Amino acid sequence: MHRHTTIYLLLIFLIPIALCAQFGQQERVKDNSPYSRLGLGDLFNQNFASIRSMGRLSAAYNDPLQTNLINPASLGFLQAASFEIGMFAEYSNLEDASNNVDVWSGNLGYLSLGFNTKNRLNQILDKKVNPWSWGMNFSLSPFSDVNYGVQLNSTADDGTLVVNRFNGSGGTNRFMWGNAFRYKQLSVGLNLGYIFGKIENERVLTLSTSPAYGVVTEKATSLNGFSWNIGTQYNVIFKKNTAEGKVPNGKRLTLGAYGNSATGLNTNSSLLEYRRNNTFINLDTITNQVDIRQKGRLPAQFGIGAMFSEANKWKLGANLVTTQWRNYFNDGLADGQDLNNTWEFSLGGEITPDYKSYNSYAKKIRYRAGAFFGKDPRLNLSNYGVTFGFGLPIILPRQTTSFMNFSFELGRLEDLSADASSNQIKETYVNLTAGFSLNDNTWFYKRKFN
Repeated sequence: MHRHTTIYLLLIFLIPIALCAQFGQQERVKDNSPYSRLGLGDLFNQNFASIRSMGRLSAAYNDPLQTNLINPASLGFLQAASFEIGMFAEYSNLEDASNNVDVWSGNLGYLSLGFNTKNRLNQILDKKVNPWSWGMNFSLSPFSDVNYGVQLNSTADDGTLVVNRFNGSGGTNRFMWGNAFRYKQLSVGLNLGYIFGKIENERVLTLSTSPAYGVVTEKATSLNGFSWNIGTQYNVIFKKNTAEGKVPNGKRLTLGAYGNSATGLNTNSSLLEYRRNNTFINLDTITNQVDIRQKGRLPAQFGIGAMFSEANKWKLGANLVTTQWRNYFNDGLADGQDLNNTWEFSLGGEITPDYKSYNSYAKKIRYRAGAFFGKDPRLNLSNYGVTFGFGLPIILPRQTTSFMNFSFELGRLEDLSADASSNQIKETYVNLTAGFSLNDNTWFYKRKFN
């Protein structure tokens, strides 16, 4: 086995093991995201940095040197082994009618190893073109995040002050194994995933009676379940007339679609409820339950898209995805069961001025931009924003080009139908994702000795 192959295998198997606990325990997206109390929390953007900066064009995106995790059919077009790691930092501003809070956060975003089991160099040296191709991928990424702290004050009829504090933390992660088989310009792929994680919720009810006391409810829920999705992509190759006949002119139209049905979840919860006085001394235990086994269901999803491109010059595409969140339920997490079906439409593109330039590195950079608008499953929220970014090529002698990808996303989460007098929480955020794509074309290369 080639030494680069050994290094990549060690990375894909050892790094996820070392980071798995970190994914599960970290304070991940926000110090206080009130909407993460609903459903599974804030859903993590599953796109890698290169696609995020193009407005999330996942359905029809494929690249010979970079991975698309959302549509597994894209793996059939990989021409090198691609190890990708991404990190993110995020600034959020939360505001309502009387409060305004700034929050900073960040962490590891994703790990991935994608490769093609048929090395293109073998075909070039053998002067044989095989119409079949088989791509594969392993990945680990956050799936959802919970981190909130909310306080609600009210006054009872007898004048007693009632204070409710809600706190939550944790989240879920997903390990994915993807495969795609391509015949000529048609590729079909399948992702198999395992979702796991733990979410902790706490409610503290405090009464200003004499003597004052509070009721604390703590619930910890572990979740796990399998997920899957299938996808397909087809490249329409445009040709030009020459003296030797019709030959490709570098332009193509890629059509893509992916989807999955609803999948089940298993939950295992513990519940502790007790009273305490104003000096935080426990008075008595009301409820103490462990090993509460229940069920849940994740929604079906479907996405379609199209991308028009010219090799090594530009890409332009559109994407539409819909998710049936009304069919979601989770007996282990009682809050936030009433969710809405969602959709998201996005546009984006990429341009490379001159990837062969010898005297200007700036002309080799991939410049990207996009925009998106969609509905969030929680309450009546809309999520919309703009994205931009760039891919910096890393070109080493006799090596396949690698990339440093940067994505910037400016977005807003709010109820657009609410009137100005409402006390809704509006969130404005700026997300920066830095991704590293390390590529090697010597995998499965068969050396010959004369």
